[in-house]
Amino acid sequence: MASRFALLFLFLSSFLVATSFRYSFAAEDVAGNDDLLIRQVVDHGDGGGAVDENSLVNADHHFTIFKRKFGKVYATQEEHDYRFSVFKANLRRARRHQKLDPAAVHGVTQFSDLTPREFRRQFLGLNRRLRLPSDAHKAPILPTNDLPMDFDWRDHGAVTPVKNQGSCGSCWSFSTTGALEGANFLATGDLVSLSEQQLVDCDHECDPEEKDSCDSGCSGGLMNSAFEYTLKSGGLMREEDYPYTGTDRGACKFDKNKIAAKVANFSVVSLDEDQIAANLVKNGPLAVAINAVFMQTYIGGVSCPFICSKRLDHGVLLVGYGAASYAPIRLKEKPYWIIKNSWGENWGENGYYKICRGHNVCGVDSMVSTVAAVSTSQ
Repeated sequence: MASRFALLFLFLSSFLVATSFRYSFAAEDVAGNDDLLIRQVVDHGDGGGAVDENSLVNADHHFTIFKRKFGKVYATQEEHDYRFSVFKANLRRARRHQKLDPAAVHGVTQFSDLTPREFRRQFLGLNRRLRLPSDAHKAPILPTNDLPMDFDWRDHGAVTPVKNQGSCGSCWSFSTTGALEGANFLATGDLVSLSEQQLVDCDHECDPEEKDSCDSGCSGGLMNSAFEYTLKSGGLMREEDYPYTGTDRGACKFDKNKIAAKVANFSVVSLDEDQIAANLVKNGPLAVAINAVFMQTYIGGVSCPFICSKRLDHGVLLVGYGAASYAPIRLKEKPYWIIKNSWGENWGENGYYKICRGHNVCGVDSMVSTVAAVSTSQ
């Protein structure tokens, strides 16, 4: 009996060591072998993920690397010292996220010198006051028995390159244009980058149930309200004709003679994940809302946190899904959604975010919209 226990112990020890190595190499593949910033957070060394005194002593060195890597310059010594204190707090926060979300890799990002409040104000922008109207058109129920195991609209030419909203809470406009770009591709065969700045400058569509809650440029908005604006105004211009500036202080420069894509209709998709997948495959990329709390420290992998608020604060674009991705901590495969974000290609996995499917994690299934486009003569 004793020998059996010894063999069992040896087997389990070997398995855990192998798993640990696999996770370590996976993390390095995602993060980059020479990225000390990420390894500072991911390679715990203490087994518990907490920042120890040595980590805090070395924080100054890592802050120097962070400033160089992301081109950070502070106007005064006082501001520098304050940002350093925020950076250290975010090191601790990234480690907490790593413990709560072990299937992903969390570490230092371009947002590591921002407080959570600053991050929400500058880089999110889904207007929480806005709600889907009670009479919103519901997407028809689609068959789901023949859905592919994996699907990605990037492989079919319906997704433009990753864009960057800058420090403007205009994520809702990028989610809107991304969905319409895909729908317009399906309707016309042409992939055209559409203007977020038109929405930021010109769209002040209000919630019919809350007249004071309107799409408000860098102060936030809602994708369905933006679809309604686009339908009423006649359409969106090309990005090149109405380029993005990242501010909402300019006048509306919409030119009806340069419309590149028009909305035919838009619908709210059921919370059922099979229906979301079916609408994605049939109708193109979907505008979705999400809680972005884990995205501030996200480096790569499949984000599947044990605990995540479903309070929606960020608009993104759902472009595909995968049947499984190895999750070494949980020792099983995890299906996931593929999300296009609007923070540039240097964030996440070349600008993309993977979040696990099946449990409405971070509210990703709670507000999903599909849009159809009509062909134009442009």
